Amino acid sequence: MKDGPARPDTVRLQAVVKGFWESAALMSAVELDVFTAIDGGSDSILTLAESVGIEPVNAERLLVALTAMQLLHREGDRFTNAEDVDRFLVRGKPGYVGPWMLFGKPRWDAWGHLTEHLRRPAGEMRLLGMYDDSFTVERARSYHEATYAIGMGAARRFHRQVDLSGRRRIMDLGGGSGCYCIVAARNYPDISAVVLDLEPVVIVTGEYIERNGVADQVVAKACDFTADALPEDADVAIMASNLPQYERDVIAGVVRRVYDALLPGGEFHLLGEMLDDDGCGPLAPALWGLSEAVNGSMGLAHSVTDCLGYLEDAGFVAVAAHEFIPQTLTRVTGRKPV
Repeated sequence: MKDGPARPDTVRLQAVVKGFWESAALMSAVELDVFTAIDGGSDSILTLAESVGIEPVNAERLLVALTAMQLLHREGDRFTNAEDVDRFLVRGKPGYVGPWMLFGKPRWDAWGHLTEHLRRPAGEMRLLGMYDDSFTVERARSYHEATYAIGMGAARRFHRQVDLSGRRRIMDLGGGSGCYCIVAARNYPDISAVVLDLEPVVIVTGEYIERNGVADQVVAKACDFTADALPEDADVAIMASNLPQYERDVIAGVVRRVYDALLPGGEFHLLGEMLDDDGCGPLAPALWGLSEAVNGSMGLAHSVTDCLGYLEDAGFVAVAAHEFIPQTLTRVTGRKPV
């Protein structure tokens, strides 16, 4: 008797359902500074337990799980960090992004109530979900402490891809800690920039500008770029990593307003978590869109086709899409005719 087609099982579904177990293990490892301790020589169960202040049985449980997740390598009784862990999760190294790994933890419980969020009627949704009246300077400071390191990495990548030689002034819409403008100021001594964001945020932006020593080139200005007047002296506009926070009509309106404000010949770079043309993925943009249900906003995941259309409809020419970070971020660009 020949075997028929393999029957589906529940293995894949169980792995997805237990995905939050893996998230918890990684977050705890970051909070306990496990990877830093291993890098410093506490690379066995007993030495790690002593170094981070937990019982050996719990150190064994955690190290075994992290090894199974391929975050650690094991040889006998010794553990070493995986290559990406070594680069990004060892405190004190230049690429350390531990706060970014913990970025989503404050919303852990909220995600556990996703069903209730999905049942929220449109009348109870806000334009900007997480930016309600409780978004204070302190919350902005905590938020950008988590996003700054990863933002600087993205900004350096942007400026490796995009040559702004000859450009004079940047406006960065929703620029947060100002990373794209800070790196621009370092690369181009003659360029100036304004970071546009909400009032509690720009106070924190100013702190990062001062910390990086670029206050003579970069300023931060309170601005709701969906409604307030935009600067009319910029020949570069950047909007990065806030795309899913808004619904389609809002993004289309912002792009039109950017077009009107830019100097002739100016360029616009829209960077965001964009779905492929077929709307089937990638997963990261899809999940960022879903997260807006938790935030209580009208935002959602936009496709590359959507974003190309926003720029073309506004009047931009030479509109094109460029892969920025595979499976995560896409950069859509256009130029205002002279």
